Amino acid sequence: MEVRVAKSAGFCFGVKKAVEAVYQQLQNNTKHLTIYTYGPLIHNEEVVRDLEAKGVRVLNDEAELEKLTEGIVVLRSHGVEKRIYKKLEEKNLKVVDTTCPFVKKIHQIVEEYSEEGYQIVVIGNDKHPEVEGIKGWCVTVPVIIENEQQAESFVAEKEKKVCIVSQTTFSYTKFKDLVEIISKKGYDIIVRNTICNATEERQTEAKQIASEVDAMIVIGGKSSSNTQKLYEICKKECENTYYIQTLVDLDFDLLKSMGCVGITAGASTPNNIIEEVHTNVRVKF
Repeated sequence: MEVRVAKSAGFCFGVKKAVEAVYQQLQNNTKHLTIYTYGPLIHNEEVVRDLEAKGVRVLNDEAELEKLTEGIVVLRSHGVEKRIYKKLEEKNLKVVDTTCPFVKKIHQIVEEYSEEGYQIVVIGNDKHPEVEGIKGWCVTVPVIIENEQQAESFVAEKEKKVCIVSQTTFSYTKFKDLVEIISKKGYDIIVRNTICNATEERQTEAKQIASEVDAMIVIGGKSSSNTQKLYEICKKECENTYYIQTLVDLDFDLLKSMGCVGITAGASTPNNIIEEVHTNVRVKF
């Protein structure tokens, strides 16, 4: 059996930076302060479990942050609302900011354009932590659009110009389709494609491989938005596409008659999990 692994599979720059930062804090924590991440560091259960075993705690919401009197707080790559920075400053806690630079750029864009009176539209998943953070940098109330139905029903506030941005891990093809629907409404629109280069590259490569193989394995956490997008893209190209978190989830019987299998993984998937899947698929067939 031929096995093809996507070159872009695994940790993106922002996630790699965030994970390395936490392990660095663990190593340098001479004062033995408790290390917290504001929300799960990345959408990968294996990594989160390993950090918890090493004493890293997750702050699930603002209420839990409010109770803190000391410790080190790591802001994950997804970014946070502007008010969280103010809260941390008021509480005088040590902060390690690992917000992805692509996400920080979106914060700057929506803050600037909303201050100028633009209606902000964010193409993305309303419940995703990155989008929650982006909303928190808008001076005016933003509109979140995730699908065609929402795009069709979108109506801008009277006489307002519109600024459209995207969640960094959103599907590039879907982003273009939704922007096209909104553009037909005749509003004065500025579109900023804020999908990061790594996401576009990963999606393009996954689509290409999936179109050329008999089966496709997509590896990532069940709550990972970008992995879900990869799965959807691959499934359109290859009916035999399987979404797994680790090797344990893979049913090898499904691959028995396959001549060529492709493997890709989300931005929060560690290389060791990808390698383990790759090695075992090669060995068994």
